[in-house]
Amino acid sequence: MPDLCRGTDMADNENANSSEYEEDTESEEPDSEDIGPIVITSRPQELELLKQLMTVNDKSFEELQLPPKVVRSTQKAWDSFVGVFERKEGAADSIYGAFFDAAPNLQGMFRAPRATMGLRILAGISQFVGSAHEPAQLRRHVEAIAFNHLDLDVTAPRVEIFREATMEVFDLELGALFGTRARFGLSAIMTYAGGAYIFARKEYAGRIRILLRSWNTAAKKGETVEQIEDLDSKSDDDEEEEEVAQEHVQADANLKSQDGTGKNPQLKVPTTFDEMFLFNAAVMGYANSTWMKFILEYFDPIVSNVANSYRLQEECDVLSLNLAKCKGDINLPEFKAVMLASLRSLVPKEWNSQHEVAWNWLWENVERLLRQQLGKPRAHQKALERFIGGLQQEHLTSYCRDQYKRFFQLAPSGQDFFKQSTTRLYFIAEKIVEMTVEMYRTPKKMVEELSGLGLRHVGYGVPTELFSPYVTSAVEVIRGMTTDDHTQTAFAWSLTLIAKIMVRTLVEGSTVVMQAINTNIEKNLKKAIAVAPRGKRAMELLNITVGTQSISPLYWAIESGSLVCAQAMIEDLLTIRADRDNYYFGADALFTRHPEVIKKLSSSAPSLLDPLLEGLIWRSRVISNGYRRVNCYCKHLMQDVDGNHHQALQWLVEYGNPVMISQFTVVLVADLMWTRLVAYHFLLGRCYFLFTLCLAVTSQSFLSIPSAMHRSETLEANIVVFICRVFLYLGSMCKILYTQIRSFVADCKSGAIDRTYYIPIPQYLFSLQSGGNFMLFWLLVGMCTTEPLWRCGAFSTTEDHIIFSTHCQSVLDDGTKRVYSMFSCLAILLYWTLLLDFSIFSMHISAYVLVFGRVLSEVALFIMALVFLVISYSTAIMALEHELLDFADFGTWLLSLTQMSLAMFPQVYYQEFEKEANLLVVVIAFVLIVSVILVNLLVAQLNQAYQHVYTDMQGYARLNRASVIVTTLEGISAKRWARFLQGMKFDERLEFNEGDVGLPGGVQIMEPAATNIVTVDSIRRFGGSSAVAMPWPEEDDSMEDRFDRLEKLIMTSVKKMGKSRKSKKKDGGSSNILSTLGGEASSDGSGSGGSD
Repeated sequence: MPDLCRGTDMADNENANSSEYEEDTESEEPDSEDIGPIVITSRPQELELLKQLMTVNDKSFEELQLPPKVVRSTQKAWDSFVGVFERKEGAADSIYGAFFDAAPNLQGMFRAPRATMGLRILAGISQFVGSAHEPAQLRRHVEAIAFNHLDLDVTAPRVEIFREATMEVFDLELGALFGTRARFGLSAIMTYAGGAYIFARKEYAGRIRILLRSWNTAAKKGETVEQIEDLDSKSDDDEEEEEVAQEHVQADANLKSQDGTGKNPQLKVPTTFDEMFLFNAAVMGYANSTWMKFILEYFDPIVSNVANSYRLQEECDVLSLNLAKCKGDINLPEFKAVMLASLRSLVPKEWNSQHEVAWNWLWENVERLLRQQLGKPRAHQKALERFIGGLQQEHLTSYCRDQYKRFFQLAPSGQDFFKQSTTRLYFIAEKIVEMTVEMYRTPKKMVEELSGLGLRHVGYGVPTELFSPYVTSAVEVIRGMTTDDHTQTAFAWSLTLIAKIMVRTLVEGSTVVMQAINTNIEKNLKKAIAVAPRGKRAMELLNITVGTQSISPLYWAIESGSLVCAQAMIEDLLTIRADRDNYYFGADALFTRHPEVIKKLSSSAPSLLDPLLEGLIWRSRVISNGYRRVNCYCKHLMQDVDGNHHQALQWLVEYGNPVMISQFTVVLVADLMWTRLVAYHFLLGRCYFLFTLCLAVTSQSFLSIPSAMHRSETLEANIVVFICRVFLYLGSMCKILYTQIRSFVADCKSGAIDRTYYIPIPQYLFSLQSGGNFMLFWLLVGMCTTEPLWRCGAFSTTEDHIIFSTHCQSVLDDGTKRVYSMFSCLAILLYWTLLLDFSIFSMHISAYVLVFGRVLSEVALFIMALVFLVISYSTAIMALEHELLDFADFGTWLLSLTQMSLAMFPQVYYQEFEKEANLLVVVIAFVLIVSVILVNLLVAQLNQAYQHVYTDMQGYARLNRASVIVTTLEGISAKRWARFLQGMKFDERLEFNEGDVGLPGGVQIMEPAATNIVTVDSIRRFGGSSAVAMPWPEEDDSMEDRFDRLEKLIMTSVKKMGKSRKSKKKDGGSSNILSTLGGEASSDGSGSGGSD
């Protein structure tokens, strides 16, 4: 770092270089440039002025006017510097590194992350350089940023340090391209900005500190650590006095509240600013002034952003739109009177003359901004509505076409971001035109919508510099479409306000995490999140809030396809970190912010489910008696934030992946819920079905007497059969009917109807259990309608038959008994089939049943092929001429070929085929095809299908059990569920190792050590400070990071070596602007074309 003071040598160099500058510029045509109040008529006078501008001016804050040639050289040099790097992050890091290394004792001023701070510095300098040709605009930019840096102790020597560091970076990167005029211009701008920072701090920092502190007290907002650090520059004694004063204020308020409560319990003493303001407004006779409530609603953001002139202007503009909705006169001084009265009441001990001055100063600025727009929004709204309402579609199309044409002329780089089709771009432009009117109609709603829209566009990385030319192009096109001044002004003002809100949202939402997500590079994400405070690290990855709108960086990474960063974010969230005092684990933050994260990942990024579920498991490295501890933090997979059962298992069932359902965490969750809660309720619910099965088997099988046996009936058997069958019809058939109706109505209400071959079918019928019950209902209906008990009508004992007889002659004659027996047979088979649900008590049996069901499709194909062959050969054989009378019809051959296929055909009949050679050949061909080809093909298909299903059969079995768990949980009472959660003891902290009490929210089990080999502790422990506001210490870098740093160091060294010869010619390598101002003029005169 060059020395800032070089004594007499510096003076000698200045004289020599000044003469060189004069000689170099004498050859140029003399010109006269008006710079503020000073008119430059000669080069020495210009040189003298330039040297004056190198002095930090903290006494006043006026506009900075630079010669046009200097401005052009500076802007061109700045563009060249940014163009040296592939990405602007590289330029930002270069400047940040120069600032950070310039003075080690000032490194404490750099509180924000390196990437964030570097981009802010780059954006700020870029803003200054870009507006250097417009002094008024430059002053506004510098003033706005100066207000945002009132917490920094900026001094003149520090300004010079940072200025010289910048010059050194430009010398290193640009070399000869960084000419004298560019050097002077950039240095003058930085000096001007530094003086403005100091001036603003001296003039306004005290007032703003008073405003924010008193407002926090009055509004009961409190002060965060960051606010205290930013605002507080007082001594420790002042802090103690202020704390004591605040304690007295609080004590007095408590006493007053207690006294008021004792005297009149109905009286509520105002304790917040809003309550006190409304109370004082009513007392002072302004209760009917509705406009005050609008200002009161926006007063908090106005006061909170008093140090940000841009945001203050925006809030006042939006407030003016709301005030336009109020009828009657608006007398702003009335609000000031009520405001001061309320503040004096809420801050009685601290209030003094400085508070009066500060709040009067604030209101004067707010009132000035409001008066600029009072009365205008209504006229603007009418003019704009009249204009836009009269536009035809062809006019809008013409506007869109001309607007984009002009926009791409003003900002050619915008073509790289507007990639949509022309119709889509026209649609966007028309929506923006509609927004300009809606901003006048519903300003509050529009601000919220624009904030949400801006947050959704944060991830696209749209440069905020494009908004200005977009607004300009739109306004120019509108001016060509109408000559009404009110319409032009209304459109321009509204669109400018929309652009301001969008730019602010983009700037506030464009965190380093979002920028890293756009790159989809894991290393960039880790660097971005490494500087976050350990207590806020999780929320940096999960939430970005601007106003009332918020966006999730994690969800944005998933939706934008940046799955590499999304996986890195999940892994970072679910990494357990620890210092001496606390453990940090992001599972609670993740599931609190996104309780539906399982559903989101199942539908949008299934590959991230495994990292998420694996991250909920901790395995100990220590082995004891052949087992290791395993902590599974599954609380958020079982219960939601309200304590109800979570839908995570249901979403995994709907996902239907047998591999994912077999993941360790999911298996543990399902087994815990099954064994401790669901199994009992499931068995209890199925006991009724088991009872009806027993009744059905008893009445239809055991006590049923076939007619062919001619066995006499008994009274006792008939009574039991009657009772069982009546119970089947009333207790089973009616119950199934009620269940079917309820499910059908539910599916109809929710629209869960699928169409299969144009037939609408409720989705519940696709469930094996529900579909089986549907078929069983109709079989029971068939049994009931053909029931022999009703047909015989034997409800009393007579000479012909016993009571409840089922073997009367009428039933035997008309064949009803046989039809009834068919329904009864199918019903009994279906009862036993539905009993297979009990197989879920054993995963092995359940897996076997599921495999059996999945290979049935292959058997169905075999049967279809067999039927085809039987029919085709039967018809073919019927076409043959033969003399076998026993095989003369089509039905006989169908039965015979079927028997041959099943090896049931009598061997005697094969001997008769020998008499007919042609018939024998056809039969042999059929048997060969069926026995050799078709049967072996079935075996091969079954084998292949089993191998395919075998690997996932446990997963399918667990899916079946999980679906039963989900269904059963819906019928479990809240009281029983609460007892289950209480038994899980999720509030108790689990041990990691003996004596090391860790985190709550999980269950601990012992796992055989050989199941999962663990050699490294997954908990990352750090020493040093354990403050929550501190970031985690940097971990060991990978070899890739080390090589990157080495490459960067080599490139920097090469550049410095290339500059060494030039540095030797500059009297010891000094880069001070005053010593080189004239020295480089000669080279700038001949080779400054690049900088001019």
